[in-house]
Order: sequence, then structure tokens, then C-alpha cells
Amino acid sequence: MSELGFRTSGRVRHRRGRGCIAVLLAFVVLGGALGFVAIKGRTFLTEAFTVPDYSGTGEGEIVVQVEKGASSRDIAATLEEKDVVKSAEAFTRAARKDSRALSIQPGYYRLRAQMAASSALSLILDPNSRILERVTVPEGRRMTQAVKIMSEKTNIPESEFMAVLKDPASLGLPSYAKGKPEGMLFPATYDVDPGTTAATLLQDMTARYRDVADDIGLENGAADLGQSPLEVVTVASLVEAEARRPEDFPKVARVIYNRLAEGQQLQLDSTVHYAINRYTRVSTTAAERANKSPYNTYVHAGLPPGPINAPGERALQAALHPAPGQWMYFVTVNPDTGATKFARTYAEHEAYVGEFQQWCRAHSDRC
Repeated sequence: MSELGFRTSGRVRHRRGRGCIAVLLAFVVLGGALGFVAIKGRTFLTEAFTVPDYSGTGEGEIVVQVEKGASSRDIAATLEEKDVVKSAEAFTRAARKDSRALSIQPGYYRLRAQMAASSALSLILDPNSRILERVTVPEGRRMTQAVKIMSEKTNIPESEFMAVLKDPASLGLPSYAKGKPEGMLFPATYDVDPGTTAATLLQDMTARYRDVADDIGLENGAADLGQSPLEVVTVASLVEAEARRPEDFPKVARVIYNRLAEGQQLQLDSTVHYAINRYTRVSTTAAERANKSPYNTYVHAGLPPGPINAPGERALQAALHPAPGQWMYFVTVNPDTGATKFARTYAEHEAYVGEFQQWCRAHSDRC
């Protein structure tokens, strides 16, 4: 008998034991089901968060262009399209882990086919992977000389440069250039890649000029001098042609402004060289100095109509900030060293001209 007065039997106890076994079996089945779900869940999550990617460093060579302003996702899409990486997302994830990816420059790169995303990123960050040449246009070159230099270095025909220059509106010239590129193609070193054209290179040169002009405050500085911006660039081109030593640039500019203020002709051989398109000698003949070109400052008073070459920043700064002084003349007495002497009086100037003539007698092939 139980405490409540019910009769107990062995059969009742046997049924309770079978119930325990059933519960145990249920737990085993439930545990197995949960394990199966866990394994499947882990597989699902792995597949969900793993993106397709190649392994290794790839093979062959594929040239890829990174467009100006392209984001990491834009670059990734291009790499997937070219089969450099297996998926754009793999490259994007690799780029997120490397801050250098933010500094990828526009241009053309030599990569390989079917690369691991991390390898593709490393290669595109390697400067040696970029297909790049450079062309340097020195200061003081006139436009036709600059075109010749660029054509030789880039293998772009001169005719293509000249065709672009005939459409100056396409270059982005400042308004004061009056549609004439001379003096506005800034002398510097420029990157050249397979996508460079005559138009893009000339546009880069004009853009560089505008940047430098803005940086040095050319327009406001010209107004302070009582000159137009074009006049200042023209003075700078004369300084670039005449001065050799850095310390002489502001002094040559001062002589030019002093002579203009006094209404005296500039009488610069560099303007005659420009007019006759000859640069092989440092002096000029009487016949050459009689040339009627508007650029000839022996014949015409004042400044020439525009720049005679492309002045660099140093010459532009000198034209904006001429040295204080009352010099009216200068002579480069030794073209080899660039030694230049400045004079206030004509008699003093004549003595310096004698020094130059002495140099010429020793270098008759250059005078």
C-alpha cells in the first residue's frame, strides 16, 4: 500500500522504467538534430561570408587601367572583368585591410591573370607595376621646341600636337592668354602612359600653368605692378631667356620695368632670336636686329605682343617681385658661366659690352 492508500505493483514500476528510456532516447535524437543543425549552420555561415578568390600570384600579363577618381570598388570591378581576381568582393575586402589602397594612382598597370586578391593588391601597389614614362620640358623653350621634345619622348607625332594647338579653346587657357598657348604650357616633368594623347598632355601642361599662377597670385600681383597678367608672363619669358643665374632673375626683371617706365626700347637679342627662329648664336647681326617682326624689341617700343617662351616659376616670381634698383642695362659678359653685369649709366654699360665682345672673339663660332 502507498501512503495514500493505493495498491502498488511491480507492473507499475516497470512502466515507469520504460518511460525513462523513452525520454533518454528523445534527448539523444534531439541532441543529434541540434548537432546536425549546428554543422549545417556553420557550413551555411562559412559559405555566406566567404567570397570566391583565386590562390597564388597568377600568370601571364594583363594591362589594367585605373581611371582617374576610381574607388576601390571601381578598381575591383575592373579586375574581376579582366579575370585578374575571381571576384570583385575579394579585392574590395583585401583593400579594406590595407590603408595604402586609398593611394592607388590612376594609370596603367601590368598585372597577371587569376591572382589571389591580396596578391593583386600588392602588385598594384608596387610602383614598378605601373606602365609609366616621363617627359621633361625645360624652362625657356618656345612652343615649337616643347612640341619637338614631347614628340621625341612620347612617339606622338608632332602633327598631332600642332593639330590640338590649332584649337586653343580645348586647352583650358586663361582668358588673358587671348587664345595663344605660347607661355602657358608650363615647363615641368609630366607622366606619360599608354593612354596619353597630344591633347591630354597639352591640357596637363596648361592645367599646371594655371595651378602655379594661382599659387603665386599672378593676377593680383600683376595688378599691384600696374601690369596685365599677360604682360607679367611676357616679362617672365624675357627674364627666362636672358638670365642665367638665379640671383640675376629679379635684377633682369627690374631692368625691363625700368626701361619700360622710361619709354626706352628693350633691345633684347632674345626677342630677335624668337622673331627669326634661330637660337644657335648668343648675339645678333644688324640685319637681324632690323627685322620688322612685332616681337623685335630693337624695332618696336614696349613689350612684345606676348611671351617668347614658357617661363618657369622662378622667372614668374621675378617678374612679380623685381629687385629694387635703378639699373637700366645688363650684359651677360660670359655666356658659359652666365656672369651678368648691371649698369645704371650707358658708359658703364659700354665697358661691360667690351667684356662680352672679348668673350666673343674667343668664341667666334657662337657669336
